[in-house]
Amino acid sequence: MKIQSIIAAIVLGGALTAPAFAQTAAPAAPASGAASPNSQQAKMKACNTQATGKKGDERKTFMKQCLSASGAAPTMSQQERMKACNAQAGDKKGDDRKAFMKQCLTTKS
Repeated sequence: MKIQSIIAAIVLGGALTAPAFAQTAAPAAPASGAASPNSQQAKMKACNTQATGKKGDERKTFMKQCLSASGAAPTMSQQERMKACNAQAGDKKGDDRKAFMKQCLTTKS
């Protein structure tokens, strides 16, 4: 009788603690994956940003084309964007140039 009580206590204790371990282990996995997104995640984020305003089949078609290797639009590096914005700024000076450069560099293209 005493052995059966001990076994029942062990089984019951294991059953009660299992969900607690499952709840604490699950959130830890995405956090480590989110720390270093792979290129597919970065591409998905960029395409999703570009697809704002599109709905239904139009969005689906755009996302498919954007995510495919052949349909992905080449993105400019920060250095290339800076060079292009400098060329567009031309002979603007002072606050005009500063405002133009800020707007130009934040525009996704």
